[in-house]
Amino acid sequence: MKSSTRREFGCLTGAALLTALRPRLALGQAKARVIVIGGGIGGATVAKYLAASVTTIDVTLVEPRRVYTTCFFSNLHLAGLRPLEQLTHGYEALAKQYGITVVHESAETIDPSAKTVTLNNGSKLSYDRLVVAPGIAFRGGAIEGYDEAAIEIMPHAWNAGPQTRLLRQQLESMEDGGLFVLVAPPNPFRCPPAPYERASLIASYFQRSKPKAKILILDAKDSFNAQDLFQDAWNRHYPGMIEWLPAQFTGGVTAVDTKTRSVITAGETFKAAVANVIPAQMAGRLAHQAGLANQSGWCPVDPVTFESALQPGVHLVGDAIIGGDMPKSAFCANSQAKACAFAIAADLTGSTRFPAHLFNTCYTYLAPDDAFSNAISFQPVDGKLKTVLSFVSKVEESADIRRLAARAAEGWYDAFTHDVFG
Repeated sequence: MKSSTRREFGCLTGAALLTALRPRLALGQAKARVIVIGGGIGGATVAKYLAASVTTIDVTLVEPRRVYTTCFFSNLHLAGLRPLEQLTHGYEALAKQYGITVVHESAETIDPSAKTVTLNNGSKLSYDRLVVAPGIAFRGGAIEGYDEAAIEIMPHAWNAGPQTRLLRQQLESMEDGGLFVLVAPPNPFRCPPAPYERASLIASYFQRSKPKAKILILDAKDSFNAQDLFQDAWNRHYPGMIEWLPAQFTGGVTAVDTKTRSVITAGETFKAAVANVIPAQMAGRLAHQAGLANQSGWCPVDPVTFESALQPGVHLVGDAIIGGDMPKSAFCANSQAKACAFAIAADLTGSTRFPAHLFNTCYTYLAPDDAFSNAISFQPVDGKLKTVLSFVSKVEESADIRRLAARAAEGWYDAFTHDVFG
């Protein structure tokens, strides 16, 4: 793996790819029909880049929600640093500027043989190519007692929106000196650094408003993403406030008791003032219904075209796929979606297919004025996505560099969400 600087990733933007590909993608004659299911980051990006690059494809985006709230940056809302409305995006630009037909219904079933999608209102849509961006679902029974009712008492807040508001309200109502228990899930899961960023930013809120409060992280793992960066920051910013217990120490979380708001491990019970339980995850429901997920619970895909390895003619992007070295992150979903869109466009129009640029770049907050960043490039190698270039922040970075990263993150968010939603 070759190390690199962030500057070297500047040539890999989706806009540059779109500019290069557009004149080569206008050769198709008949109107092909592409349906994209799921209007999150991956699905919205596929729809936008297909519609923007090829005028001979009809693109339909199926998404039940009228607005989408980003999971990334939602930890800032939990810390009282950003209103949820600033994380909420609509689909109007995709419809008006790019001519995408946006259908606000749920996809109930997929029939890959008939090439049809049945919606919850009973109507059917037919397609030439289908892209599914189903996101994640939670594995039932992984934690005893953690059911639909328990979610409203011990929210996961892993799908941004109402759950995020609920957890924020609970934190605001918590008495000073209370214990906040965060249950971190086993691998793989959406956004590997996010549980620990959440603990960091909630600690910053406690520091300002509830300085006697404590945070306990009960982990299903024995190590976690960017552990050295987080633990260094916890010692610097929040000494004595955050305790992390690995699975080898606790035996893992086995159950919850909502009546006492307790989290139960193999050897001990922890009574929380507020409990944030993030369960084990798998690909979203629709992926399983359509036979797109294997025994792992996730979806195998071709790493070049993102076509399903189990259902020809169906493509998948985002958190639901088996991504090799690519983590389950919003930026990875965006990058995969662009590669998928260009591959579909090339196939449907008979145009030249160009090598995909797959990469991840993101910022993670350790405190309001302390953030770290990464930029990682990936390529298909022997049927898997492998890391080929990387830049990752180091523990020894100066406070000035971290402050600059925290400010740069705000611009990154605005540019990234504009790229997705227009």
